[in-house]
Amino acid sequence: MPVKSLSVLLPGLKWLQGYTAQDAVADLIAGITVGLTVLPQGLAYATLAGLEPQYGLYSAFVGGIVYALLGSCRQVTIGPTALLALMTSRHTGFGLDSGPAYGILLCLISGIVELAMAVLKLGALVDLISLPVTVGFTSATAVIIGTSQLKGLLGLRGGSGSDFLNTMRSVVGNLHKVRYGDLTLGLISIIVLLLLRRLKNVKLADRVGNMRAQQLLRGSIWVICTGRNALVVLMSSVLAYSQCDQQADCPFILTGKVKSGLPNLALPKFETTIIGQNGTEEHQNFEDMFSELGPSMLILPIIAVLGNVAISKAFGGAGLSPTRELLALSLSNICGSFCSSMPVTGSFSRSAVNHASGVRTPIGGCYTSLLVLLALGLLAPYFQYIPKAALSAVIISAVIFMIEFEVIRPLWRCSRRELLPGAITFVMSLAIGVEIGLLLGVGADVAFLVYRAARPVLTVSKLQTINGISYILIRPKHSSLYFPAIEWVRNGISKALSTHGTAPVVLDCAQVHDFDFTAARGMGNLHKELAKANVPLFLMGADKDIGVILKESTNIDFPTIDSPNDLEFILEHTPNYELHLQVTAPLVDSNADDIAELSTLSAKST
Repeated sequence: MPVKSLSVLLPGLKWLQGYTAQDAVADLIAGITVGLTVLPQGLAYATLAGLEPQYGLYSAFVGGIVYALLGSCRQVTIGPTALLALMTSRHTGFGLDSGPAYGILLCLISGIVELAMAVLKLGALVDLISLPVTVGFTSATAVIIGTSQLKGLLGLRGGSGSDFLNTMRSVVGNLHKVRYGDLTLGLISIIVLLLLRRLKNVKLADRVGNMRAQQLLRGSIWVICTGRNALVVLMSSVLAYSQCDQQADCPFILTGKVKSGLPNLALPKFETTIIGQNGTEEHQNFEDMFSELGPSMLILPIIAVLGNVAISKAFGGAGLSPTRELLALSLSNICGSFCSSMPVTGSFSRSAVNHASGVRTPIGGCYTSLLVLLALGLLAPYFQYIPKAALSAVIISAVIFMIEFEVIRPLWRCSRRELLPGAITFVMSLAIGVEIGLLLGVGADVAFLVYRAARPVLTVSKLQTINGISYILIRPKHSSLYFPAIEWVRNGISKALSTHGTAPVVLDCAQVHDFDFTAARGMGNLHKELAKANVPLFLMGADKDIGVILKESTNIDFPTIDSPNDLEFILEHTPNYELHLQVTAPLVDSNADDIAELSTLSAKST
């Protein structure tokens, strides 16, 4: 079958057309660079998820291969992330073999949900999550992830968990058990990682006169900065090996034995065994497991999609297909679940490394996958010497940059209302859980949207034409008038008439582009009520579609005008209304500039 025919089923194969040796070298360099980043991160994120370290590596190689065949953005790298690891950890603490069973099953379910979203083209659901909610969510998870690594940093034994308050209580209550060897190593590792992160901004190469030496120095600094996680883990492992291989009393808590070799290709388990509250083994069938996973089966895939789409747009622009990205992500999780993977998505940090490394096609992910497989086969026995404090330092130094303080100031200046959903998300995620916090934040945003639709701002003013004919102008500051808003508009008109006296009512529809059926019928009832009181109602600047909707819904021909210039003539020929020339006064939420503008328009109608 030719490549063009296969590219319909596997769109990623289009990268093979015209693939040159230069492309292969660039992808190989980028793939190896990303691999050096994902190896320590994978081990750390598996520990964060409450799983054995090798599961992080199992999760790191399938996504690269699948995305190379289906993905559309060359920079995106699929694999384990701190956020998904944190959410997975909520279901992996029941003992025995239940941790891997829950993590792998959650990976399969996430892939199925994402596939359903791709088939139904529901990728736009992520648009319901606003930027303040996203900032609140990611900042809260960064705090939770950071605090969950305090035990590893301080040398305290026991699982870290994903509950912020309980984790802090446990850490504070066990401060007397701190192991100073782990604490010293962890703090030094964090300092070194942060310094190496800043090293790329130091222009050391510019101080060298020789061009070749300058290029060599730039390249060396870039390699060190990019591979800083692997470098710190390697150096700390060498230190631990020298201290712990010959001595029984090791000053560090080590990762422990990492299973070498490839994972077994098998269907995820739909039943498992856990340790019950009384210490006995309890069997769980698939219904029990689904009940335990609960909202995570929906929340986790949505978070994964949100992150992957954001990364794709950041590096690939707005021309990418969300459906195709959803399909690639879903199959990465589905295929990964057969290789003992925990849930995966795009990683922003590794994608940035991929981009900086000069990757040319998604095939670079295949080279990363090969490096991970090579590490599983050859290096796994040496991973046992990695200190947990070093892995905690890797995670902490990465997530602290997820806390986005810089967004608060512009939000405070521009839209203080939007700070509330973000604050709700942040506080509730810390107090109750990230899933509930996200749902409450989205719920607050949706409530504000509904409130704005139900209570549109009305600018109500009484103006006069050049000949002294008074009229009441009502301008809704909303593009749509739907059923929750029609009573608000009717009450606004009633208040205007009671405040300013009886006068023709002009509804400015220049900014209104849509009515629903209930709102249209409400306008019909309003027209009849005003007609009984001999008060004419005019629509100004209404689209033809609005006129059709009103006509079909009410069987009433609403009189329309195009501008205040037409108002003079029509009002002079409209009988049976009373003129009450009063001082112009605003009602509800009047804008002085709007009144001045309309007065100018009325003056120009002569």
